[in-house]
Amino acid sequence: MKRTELPSRIVDLALNLGATDVAVKLIERKRTMIRFSNNEVTAFKSYREALIDIFLMVGKHRAGSTISLSPLKKVESAVERLIKVAKMSPPADVYAPLPKGPFRYDPSLLKPSKVSLAPRRLVGHVEAAIKGALEAGAKRAAGSLTATKTQTVLATSGGAQGTQEKTSLEISVRAFTSEVSSGHFVSIAQDEESFRPEEAGRIAGEIAVSALNPTPGKPGRYTALLGPLVFADLVSQVGVLSSAFLVDVGQSFLAGRIGSEVASEEFTLLDDPTLSGSYGARAFDDEGVPTRRNTIVDRGVLETYLHNSTTAKKFDTETTGNAGLIVPRPWNLVVEPGDKTFEELLSEIDRGLYVTNDWYLRYQNYRTGDFSTIPRDGLFLIKGGEVEGAVRELRISDNMIRVFKNIRALSKSRFWIKWWEVEVPTLTPYAVVEDLNFTKSTM
Repeated sequence: MKRTELPSRIVDLALNLGATDVAVKLIERKRTMIRFSNNEVTAFKSYREALIDIFLMVGKHRAGSTISLSPLKKVESAVERLIKVAKMSPPADVYAPLPKGPFRYDPSLLKPSKVSLAPRRLVGHVEAAIKGALEAGAKRAAGSLTATKTQTVLATSGGAQGTQEKTSLEISVRAFTSEVSSGHFVSIAQDEESFRPEEAGRIAGEIAVSALNPTPGKPGRYTALLGPLVFADLVSQVGVLSSAFLVDVGQSFLAGRIGSEVASEEFTLLDDPTLSGSYGARAFDDEGVPTRRNTIVDRGVLETYLHNSTTAKKFDTETTGNAGLIVPRPWNLVVEPGDKTFEELLSEIDRGLYVTNDWYLRYQNYRTGDFSTIPRDGLFLIKGGEVEGAVRELRISDNMIRVFKNIRALSKSRFWIKWWEVEVPTLTPYAVVEDLNFTKSTM
C-alpha cells in the first residue's frame, strides 16, 4: 500500500469500528535548520518526520490524536483506542457531520514553489543575512534559518480528498552593537525568489546601530509608531481570537461584536490563504473544505468569525474554510496598506515612541482585551517628527480594542512576518497608534 493511500484506509477502518465521522491527515516533512551566532554558523540539522493526525466522532462524542507513521497494525490499535476515548468523552453541544465532498481545489495552491535544501545554498542565505547586518554597522549577528518541504494528504468520511505540497523559507536575524543595543527582523517566503535574507539582516543592523546608548524611558501615553514585527503581533491576536470556538468559550475580546466597530476605519484585516505563492497559501482546511478569502475586519467593523462546520452550526452560519477540527484558525493574515511612507508617518509625530519589536504578550483578561507586552530591541523617542534617541525599560500596557480604534495611519510598505511571537503568517505595514500607554518595565 502506498503511503498516500493510508489516510483513506484509516477512514474506512474507523467507520467500520463505529465512528460516524472521520478525518485523517498524513503529514510528511523534510526540514533543515541552521543556527548562527557571532557571525558564524554554529549548528546545522536536517531531519524527516511523518505524522498522522486522526480526528473522529461517534455522534456528539469526539476525540483526536497525532501519532508517528507506524506499521498498519499499530495504526489500527491507535484507532481502536481513539474510538474508546471518544465514546467516554463528554458530548459536544451540537453534532455537525463533516462536510460532504468531493471538492475541487485551486491547482495553483496544491503544488510547491522551488526551494533548495542543499546545505551550500542554505548557508548562502545565512551568509547574506550576516553580510546585510554587518554592512549596516552591526558588530555581530545571530539567528536561525529554517527550510521546509511538506506534503499533506487528507481524507475524510465526507468524501473529501486532497494532496498539497508546500515549501517555505524563513530567517530570523538579530543584530547587535552592544550588550543592550540590538535590532531584529525576519524574512519568510514560499520560494527563493521572494526570500530576502540580506534585507532582513540590513534592517536588523540599522535598528541596532540606532539603538546605541539607550536611556531609561519615561512612562506615559504616547503616539506610537509600531514597526511590522510588533504590529504583526497585535494583528495576529485579532486573527487568532476571531476563532468562533474561542469566542464561544469566552476567551476572545471580539465576543458579541459582529457588526460593531472594533478598530479605526483605517484598519481592514483579511484571512487570505488563496494568495498563491504566499507563505500561508493553503488549498483546503482540516475538514477538506476549500479555503477562501475572508474579511475579518472591514474598515474597522468586525465582519465575521472564523468557522469550522461545528461552530458554524452553533452560530447558525456556514463554515469559512478555517477548520481546525476543534478550534478554527486563520491561515494567512493580510492587513490592507495605508497611503503613506514610513518617513511621512514619522514626520507627523510631534512626541512619541517608535517600537520595533516586542515579546511576551500576555492578557490580564482575554474577554476585555486588557494586555501587556515588552518592547524588545530598538525602542526610540520621537520629537518633532524625528528619532531623537534610544530608550529602554518600558512596557506596553493597554487594551486591544482601544489600541485598534486608535490607529491613525498605516504605511504603504508591508512585510510578511512570522517568528516566535507571530505564529500565523501576517502581511503587515507600519502603524501609527494614538495615546498608547507605556508603563515601567520590571524586566
